[in-house]
This record gives sequence, structure tokens and C-alpha cells, in this order.
Amino acid sequence: MNPILSLGQTPLANALLREEQLAYTESTWPLELAWCPDCSLAQITETVPPEVLFREYSYFSSFSDTMVAHARTIADRMRESRQLGPQSLVVEIASNDGYLLQWYHKAGIPVLGIEPAQNIARVAESERGVRTISEFFGKEIAEQLAAAGHRADIIHANNVLAHVADLNGVVAGFANMLKPDGVVVVEAPYLKDLLDHVEFDTIYHEHLCYFSLTALSRLFLNHGLTIVDVERLPIHGGSLRIFAVPTDSAPVQPSVIQLLEDESGWVRDAASYASFGARVESLRSDLVGLLDSLKAQGKRIAVYGASAKGSTLLNYFGIGAEHIDFVVDRSTVKQGFYTPGTRLKICDPERLVTDQPDYCLLLTWNFADEVLKQQSQYRQRGGKFIIPIPEVRVA
Repeated sequence: MNPILSLGQTPLANALLREEQLAYTESTWPLELAWCPDCSLAQITETVPPEVLFREYSYFSSFSDTMVAHARTIADRMRESRQLGPQSLVVEIASNDGYLLQWYHKAGIPVLGIEPAQNIARVAESERGVRTISEFFGKEIAEQLAAAGHRADIIHANNVLAHVADLNGVVAGFANMLKPDGVVVVEAPYLKDLLDHVEFDTIYHEHLCYFSLTALSRLFLNHGLTIVDVERLPIHGGSLRIFAVPTDSAPVQPSVIQLLEDESGWVRDAASYASFGARVESLRSDLVGLLDSLKAQGKRIAVYGASAKGSTLLNYFGIGAEHIDFVVDRSTVKQGFYTPGTRLKICDPERLVTDQPDYCLLLTWNFADEVLKQQSQYRQRGGKFIIPIPEVRVA
């Protein structure tokens, strides 16, 4: 493994703190990114046990209007193109709060969510009627479900492969549970976009892997599945959406051939990774320099987004209470807690208007359009947003 970037010892990005926990020292884990020149997979070097990370989880997809709309678009498209009906089955791995499967369910198509976070699985069932199993998906549970007659026409896996320690077990599970004419639809942040746009804050302990199509294609082929189509998406700072089917059941589209050819020029080239760390340091200098200057002028600064990526940025850049007055987040699940490492209180976004800080550092920059629209009143009253990725700018 060749090292790319070391982010030091950091707390778990979603390990929000209750007030009574502030008196205690937090656990930290090494956070280092490396890549394999043989298989082209980029990955962090430390694996935190999934039971620690995911049994109780604070990220609910439905708090983002962008995510819900994005999910509805692909669900409608797949329902129509695959001619799904009451005899079909759509499965989602890491189905969160039912943000995606609800659109199939509302159309009368049977669904099954598999979501390890027990608190989130309960919400999916109680609020959206999405049948959900609270387990970690893998080969064994897939075999059990298939033996019980639960074979899927479509398996969705959005933003989950990056979280998986046993990649071979999960993809083998896809193959076991998929109908012969079924399709696996996977979305994952794209390694090329991470490198090009300095998206270092997407590196945290939950994200074990950072994928190219080259790495994904090899992984799926090892389990009898072929990626036959691929799309590049802007969501989450740049993602791949792949469509995989049992090998030899459908032709490979030109999109796959072209992207694999494009990747051959950089994916195993050490120079593609070498400058990444220096560009992160340049970004740190720019952002911290701006915040220092604003504080010297007596400006008040808040943060929008108690996100996992925000935790990485704040902790690695050393941005804390000396720069930031408070944090706001739309998720009611996070409000009242404190951010990991930096220990900043998380408040309702309404506080941006009631307190009217001069600037707001937008850590959920991947949803910038959505947030700026939601916070029009704050902006109309003179508030400005600082967007840190891919370069520091004020909006």
C-alpha cells in the first residue's frame, strides 16, 4: 500500500457528544489514506468495528431534500424501465430511513430494506412503511433470504460500499440474492472527483474505500457480476452509479468501456496521488487564514452542517471554538449534541436568523444549492456563507 495522506488521530466522525460526555476524553483512531497500485483501490488503513460505527447512527437521509429527490428520480426510472409490479421485489442495502424504498412502496411494489442501524430501521418501518431487517448485509444473510424466496429484481446500494470491510462478502451477497434477469444499482463517491476537487473531508473512519470503476469492475467480476453501464453523477461532490448484472446476461455499454479507458491513464499512476496532500495543506492555509482574518475584524462565524465530512475538516484543520461561535444542523437528531473533537454545540438552523452571525462556514458543501436556498432569509439580512471545497469562496 502506498500512502496518500495522513490525517492523524481523529475521533469517529459521527460520534456526537452529549453534554455530560464533555468531561471525558474521547477515543481517537488513526486516519490514513493509501492506495494499492495492483488493484487500484484507495482505502484507509484502520478498520473500526462496524458494530461501533453503525448500530446506532445519526445520519438520516430524509433530512436532505436533495437526497430524497435524487432517490425518487432513480426509483421512478427503474420502476418504469424494468416494468416492475406487485410480483417484483426491490431490495436496498443500508436502506437508512426508507428515503429511497418509499417511492417503490408507494407505487405498490414490494420492498425490503436491510439497515444495520436499529434506530434508523425503526423509523423506516414506523414512518414510511418500509419493511426493514436490522442486520449487516453479507453473503450469509443473502443466502438465507434467497432460500426463503426473497430474490430481487433490483438491489440498490447507495453510498454503502465505501463503508464495508467485507467487500467480497457483500458483492457475493448481491449475486446470491439477485434474480437471473435482475440488476444491482450501486452509487459510490468517485475517487477521481475526490482527487481532482481536494475532497479530503470525505475521508473518515466509516469510509473504508474510495472507488474507481477499475476497482469496482474487478470486484464484481470476481463474483459473477458484470458492470454493464456507468454514469457520473454530481451528487456528494461526484459519484459513480453502476449497473451490474449476472455475467453474460447483457452487453457492456460504451460508457463502461470509455471510462475504463480514461482511468487507465491515471488510476495506477503514483503521480495522480502525489500532489493531493500538498493541495490539502494549501486549502487549510487558505481557509484558516480567512477565518483568522475575519475574527481579527471582530466578525462572528457559525458553521452549517454537523456532518461527518465536517468533523474531518474541523479536526484536521484545527478549527474550533476560537473561530466558531456555534454549529447548526437541520437534523433534529443531532440538535443539542456537541461535535466530535471540537465540542461545538449543535443548534437549530433558525439560530442563523435569530443570532445573525456575519459568516457561516458551510461544511455540507455537497448540498450547497439546497442550503443556500433554505437560508435565503439569513443571506438577505447580510449573512454570508463560506464554502471550503474545492476552493475557499464566499457566497
